[in-house]
Amino acid sequence: MSPAPTTERPLVDEADRRREQRSWYWYDWANSAFVTTTATVLFGPYLTVVAKRAACPGQDTDLACSTDLHVLGVPINPGSLALYTVTAATLVSALLLPVVGALVDRAGNKRTLLARMAWAGSVAASAMVFVAGTRWPLGVLLLMVATLFLASSLVVYDSILIDIAAPDERDRVSSRGWAFGYLGGGLLLAVNLGIVTAHSAIGLSTEWAVRISLLSAGLWWAAFTVIPFLGLRDRPPLAPERVEAGSSLGAAFGQLLLTLKHLRGYPNTMLFLIAYLFFNDGVQTVIYASSIFGQEELHLPSSALISTILVVQFVGFAGALLFGKAAARFGAHRTILVSLVLWCLVVGAGYFLPARQFGAFLVLGVCIGLVLGGSQALSRSLYSQLVPRGREAEYFSLYQATERGTSWFGTLLFGLIYQLSGSYRLAIVALVIFFVLGGTLLARVDVRQGIRDAGNEVPAVV
Repeated sequence: MSPAPTTERPLVDEADRRREQRSWYWYDWANSAFVTTTATVLFGPYLTVVAKRAACPGQDTDLACSTDLHVLGVPINPGSLALYTVTAATLVSALLLPVVGALVDRAGNKRTLLARMAWAGSVAASAMVFVAGTRWPLGVLLLMVATLFLASSLVVYDSILIDIAAPDERDRVSSRGWAFGYLGGGLLLAVNLGIVTAHSAIGLSTEWAVRISLLSAGLWWAAFTVIPFLGLRDRPPLAPERVEAGSSLGAAFGQLLLTLKHLRGYPNTMLFLIAYLFFNDGVQTVIYASSIFGQEELHLPSSALISTILVVQFVGFAGALLFGKAAARFGAHRTILVSLVLWCLVVGAGYFLPARQFGAFLVLGVCIGLVLGGSQALSRSLYSQLVPRGREAEYFSLYQATERGTSWFGTLLFGLIYQLSGSYRLAIVALVIFFVLGGTLLARVDVRQGIRDAGNEVPAVV
């Protein structure tokens, strides 16, 4: 049974808060293994190989396949299957997450819900070991399920930040969580890339090395979720205005409509979300497009791209901590604005990178890693200050939905610029517009007034 709603958040002493914070960090460590090993590096190319094998049996999977697969009667090129699957999962999660948030805020068992969603996602992630032969439909299904449960669990996870950290602590706590995630994801990725690279030396085929790596990411996600499950505690929900309906799901949809209506009453929170929509789209596109840029424009080998991904992971660990310290002195608002200026410089520098010069590309990767973790971690903590009391999961579902439902704008612009100009250099530098627009809107957010409007305590430094 969930705890009864309350109108005040219970006070917890500092020692207990620190213990919960340390437990909370481990979920960043847990899920980042799936994000890096599976979602970012291995599963997309592997699913493409499986799909090509099904569409063009007997053909070398390194070659383009001219025969389409058919999904619900729609012809799909095997080379596009993984991208379409991620796109579909992104759009579905953008619609689903606000409902998840509404349900979570009506419950008093966030810790339990976090663990259940994580373990459901990890089961799907671990089951990817069975994607072999021509079983591309299984791969599509498992990627959809794992992605949706990951997104849902992050809504709960982000909302717990408000429960375990006082306003003046959130920049530090959020930054350490992101840093921990970069470290954990990077460590397992390094191990798995070692397995894949040296597969013949340990008696494995390339396919089995990839499948074992996919299994390890799912098991890692499940195992380390035990730590926040045991270390966090459930809290009674606060009692904002509620919508009555005939069922919990009906009440959740009613709550969602009420939240969207109420969002108009929090103009600074809404302006932050719009700003985040733009600059996060730029961040996500840089992450996605960097490998394409390095391979197609700079003509770098895959080994150089993989090495750079690992460097970004570990530099991201240091960058998140560094920006957390900067926020403690200058405030998260100013620090994020500085990070967006740095993003503009980094993306602009990409235009001038010489071809076939791994050293220059690696330096750019280091710069991306430094600003990547900091801008993401501080965006989460700053937004937490602007969330109305009692609606944490709902508002963080809007945060996640904003990220997922619009993160295709940048990739669309990147693709259009390349199609029109034939230059990846022009395409990459065009992304500056997202950081400029996001920074301009973010500069107009009155953070202190927004925090007061949300009914929260204003930190000493914002």
